[in-house]
Amino acid sequence: MATLLLAGPGIFCLFGLAILGRLDLQTAAIGSGLVALAVFAILYPHFAHVKALAGYIEALKSAGTNDAPLPRPPRGSSPVLAPELDESLVDTARERQRRRRELEAAIAGNESILSNLPDPLIMLDRNRRIVRANPATEDLFGTGLMGRDLVGVLRNPALLDAADAAVGQGENRVVEFSLHGDIERYFSARLVPLRTPALDGTVAILSLHDLTGIRRAERMRADFVANASHELRTPLSSLIGFIETLSGPARDDREAQHRFLGIMHEQALRMARLVDDLLSLSRIEMQEHTPPTTAADLGDVLESVARALELKARAKVVEIRLDVEGAPAVIGEADELAQVFQNLLDNAIKYGRKGGQVRVSARLPDPQQDPAARRMGRPAVAIAVIDDGEGIPREHLPRLTERFYRVDTARSRELGGTGLGLAIVKHIVNRHRGQLTIESEAGRGTTFTVYLQRAGESEGRDGQDEETSSHTAVRTPQPAQSAGAAGEARPRRAV
Repeated sequence: MATLLLAGPGIFCLFGLAILGRLDLQTAAIGSGLVALAVFAILYPHFAHVKALAGYIEALKSAGTNDAPLPRPPRGSSPVLAPELDESLVDTARERQRRRRELEAAIAGNESILSNLPDPLIMLDRNRRIVRANPATEDLFGTGLMGRDLVGVLRNPALLDAADAAVGQGENRVVEFSLHGDIERYFSARLVPLRTPALDGTVAILSLHDLTGIRRAERMRADFVANASHELRTPLSSLIGFIETLSGPARDDREAQHRFLGIMHEQALRMARLVDDLLSLSRIEMQEHTPPTTAADLGDVLESVARALELKARAKVVEIRLDVEGAPAVIGEADELAQVFQNLLDNAIKYGRKGGQVRVSARLPDPQQDPAARRMGRPAVAIAVIDDGEGIPREHLPRLTERFYRVDTARSRELGGTGLGLAIVKHIVNRHRGQLTIESEAGRGTTFTVYLQRAGESEGRDGQDEETSSHTAVRTPQPAQSAGAAGEARPRRAV
C-alpha cells in the first residue's frame, strides 16, 4: 500500500502523457511498473528495519522488567531513519534498567531497615487505619493488622487523640501509656505526620518505644534507696537513742555505759558492713560489662576463704569440709571469686545447723546432664556450697539474689546480715559470665552452685552477649545428689 501511495504520482503522470498522446500506452505501462519497482526497492529495507525495531523494543521492554541482559539491536540500517536511532534506543534501555536497579535497591534497603527496626512502627492513613506495620509491631500485637482501625489495636484515649491530631491537623505528638496484660509494659508513642502523603495512602507514622526497662530500673532505684535508708536508719536510731541516754539519765551509770557502748559498737559495725557492701556492689556493677581475662587458682581461693572463716565456724561448732583438690584453674579475678565464696560460706555457717557441716565441692559438669553447664556453652567447673540447715521455702528462692531481700528479716539482722551478700554474688558471677543455681529443701539444707569457665578453654560461645551469658536458676531441690556430685573421686579434708 505504501509503495502504491508513493509511486502513484509518477504513474499518474505517465498515463496522463499517454492520454495526451505524448507517450504511447505500452511505454507508459512499462514506465509505471519501473517506478513502482523502484519505490518498492527503496522502501523495503526501511519497513523491514522498522519491523525489526518494533520487535527489538518489545524485547527491551521484557528485559527491563526481568533484569535480563539487553538484546542486541537489529542489524542493518534504514535509508530513511537516522543511523543513531538504534544506539539511542540501546542507551535509553540501559539507563532505564540502571535506574530500575537503583530503585529496587533503595526499596530493598528501606524494607530491610523497616523490617529490622527494634521498635514497633505503624503507618496510618487519613482514616486512622493501619496501612502497614513492621515485624516488631506484629510481635507485640499479632498479625492481621493491615486495614484495621488503630482503636482496634490500641485503646488508649490519649494515644487515639494524638493520632487524630497527626492525621487530621498534621501535628507532632508524644504520648506515654501502658499496656496491661500478664506483664504491665510502658511505652512512649511518637506520632509524626508526613509532609507529602505516600503512594500507599500513609499520612502519619506512629512509633513506639518500650520504657518498661527504664520504669523498672527507676522503681528498683527508688526501692533500693528506700531499703538502704531503712537499713541505715535502724542502727542510726539506736545510736542516737543510746547517745542521748548516756548523755542524760545514764551519765553516771557505769553498768549501763558498759552495756550501751557494746550495743553501740555492734550497731556501728553493722552500718560499716552495710556501707562496705553498698560500695562493693556499686564497684562490681560498674565493671560488670567487662569480663575478666586472667586465670585464678580455684583451690587456693577456696582454701583461703575456708581458713578465714575457720574461727566463725568453730564458734558455731560447724565443720567446713573441702573437696576441691585437683580443681582446674578458672577464668576470673581471685579477689572477686574469694568474695563470692566468702559470702556463700558465711551464709552456710550462719544458717546451717549448729554442730553440723558445710561442704564445698568442685566437679566438672556434663553439659548433656546439667542444664546450667549447657547454658554456659563452654567447658566449666561447678563449685557447690552445701549446708545442712533448715532450708529455704521454695517461694523465696527466685528472690534470694535481690538487694535487701530476706527470708527472715529479724533473724538475718540478728546474725549480722546486710541483705546484700547474695546480690553481690550474683553480680560477680554475671561479670564472670558464669551461672548460679540454688537448690533447697525444707529440713535438708541448701546448695548454692557456681559455674565458672575453665581457664585455657575457649570452646562454645566465647563472645556471648553479656545480657544472656549469666543466669541465676532455681531448680527442684535434690540436695542429696548435689552433695555427692564431686566429679572425680577426691579425698575430703576438714578445715
